[in-house]
Amino acid sequence: MKNILLHPTYFPSIATFVAIANAEQVILEVCDNYQKQTYRNRMFIYDANGKLPLTIPVVYSQKNRQLYKDIVISEDENWQDLHWKSIQSAYSNSPFFEFYEDDIKHLYTSKFKFLLDFNFKCLEAVYECLQIPLEYKTTEVFNKTLDNKHDCRFLVDNRKEIPQDFKPYVQVFDDKHGFIPNLSILDLICNEGPNAIMYLESQQLKLQ
Repeated sequence: MKNILLHPTYFPSIATFVAIANAEQVILEVCDNYQKQTYRNRMFIYDANGKLPLTIPVVYSQKNRQLYKDIVISEDENWQDLHWKSIQSAYSNSPFFEFYEDDIKHLYTSKFKFLLDFNFKCLEAVYECLQIPLEYKTTEVFNKTLDNKHDCRFLVDNRKEIPQDFKPYVQVFDDKHGFIPNLSILDLICNEGPNAIMYLESQQLKLQ
């Protein structure tokens, strides 16, 4: 894929990073309306009980449409502490957690007002972990249909996820629950470390 368009999300799914790793140019959608129950404010990790969702609380009303870039993170819950403890519990025994811990932890000790700003910081942290150049563009207007780009914005909707045939890799709790595909990129990074980028480049993404 040459040019792809997708959403910046909360520690993006592996499918999202398969698209990024195999693209020549990445364009991030920042002009769309916010939608609930998507990867915009949710990721899935693998803990001792299986697939665990971690959701960032936001201030949102369905009565009035709001742009994604205007969505504010709710301060009513201590979600950062909860999410970081969940990540530690899930991956502290993984081969590479200690190696990347500092690149991730600071995101849970800093305050962010807007969800989109936090998601960009998550994206930057992953680029750093993967040791790939931080290169992307952002949209200036919203276009429903595209020319000369692969529309990968469907990857933001975990409710309508397209099953992907990604190759299994060793996960911390796979002896209990088996291989769980397409979790947050954190799962791949903590388990595969420097091999993560080679894994991503070797996978084929199923499109709509």
